[in-house]
Amino acid sequence: MLNKRTVKDFRAMSEVLSERKKNILKAVIEEYISSGEPIGSKFLASLDGISLSPATLRNEMSELTEMGYLTQPHTSAGRVPSEQGYRFYVDSLMQSYDLTTSEMNKLNEMLRDKEEQLDKIIDSAGRLMASLTNYPAISVKSVHKVNKVLKFSLLYADDFHFLLIMILPQNEVKTKTVRSPFQLTEEGLLALQNALNKYLVNVRLEALTLAQMMELENMLGIYGSLVTPIIKCVYEALGEDSDGNVRVDGVDRLLGYPEYSSVDKLRSVLSTLEQRDSLLELVENTDENGVSVFIGSENTVNTMNDSTLILKTISIDGKKVGAIGVIGPCRMDYSKVISTVDQLVQSITEHMRPTVPNNLLPEKGMTEGEEND
Repeated sequence: MLNKRTVKDFRAMSEVLSERKKNILKAVIEEYISSGEPIGSKFLASLDGISLSPATLRNEMSELTEMGYLTQPHTSAGRVPSEQGYRFYVDSLMQSYDLTTSEMNKLNEMLRDKEEQLDKIIDSAGRLMASLTNYPAISVKSVHKVNKVLKFSLLYADDFHFLLIMILPQNEVKTKTVRSPFQLTEEGLLALQNALNKYLVNVRLEALTLAQMMELENMLGIYGSLVTPIIKCVYEALGEDSDGNVRVDGVDRLLGYPEYSSVDKLRSVLSTLEQRDSLLELVENTDENGVSVFIGSENTVNTMNDSTLILKTISIDGKKVGAIGVIGPCRMDYSKVISTVDQLVQSITEHMRPTVPNNLLPEKGMTEGEEND
């Protein structure tokens, strides 16, 4: 988990808290997450598993407040967790949440189509996250820039059209229909396909020169006139979503939480969700290992100081291809959200290996790192 404190800091904090204080803090946080109301000592004493008197609980809660784990909104009110309390809960006290059979069925239903492309799966995952957690979900895709093709395949459509299939890094597939000014033959298309794979595979577009294009055109005879429209299609395909795409689902769910009853707070969060560049930058700088949890002021975006962002990146073959996240009040059901995000991303990652039929995958030795430029 990504946070501002080191493991050493939390180990020291954990040693300061007695087991009794840990149990009380855990109970206060979980009850507050559930009810949204400050938790008093009398209510806490009535819970199963808390075999302490209200007086003892008051003293313990007072000490937890002095230590910074709890706060007291009003003098006569009960306690609520502080950012420090939430952070300690997430890193040291929270129990793992097991997805229900219904939730697992919804996840499997989303991934039922083995031919579904990554961008569509990420869009569906965002909608599913909003539905499962009841918080707005953020889905990010194509946060990497692609500027080369790993393999070309040409499929005959009719006498004057063929399908240009481009296999990109992370086994992403882009297709374009190309019109020919002359009648096509399958033999001619095969020769064109072989030439593209020999001279253009793994070549960065910015490194492709006019002289190379003219040489390829002259070598292919009449089919050389198709090189320019093919290069245009490659530029179009690689330019699609190259700067990243952010989608937000379930924004209206914020209205169900009293933390956003203030128009100013709601407007502030909505403004953050519109800052797509900031969200993309956050994904780029997020650790690829585990689920990242940004609580309140830990968020790099100031307008999210009263909210929590939970995020996990999607990596295929060591490359970030997107992310799934959830935003909501600091009083969030951390256990359920973290487990759901983690399980969803793991399922997507497993599902996307590979994403294209084996006969269209780059041949052995034709990898992203092997460049002809």
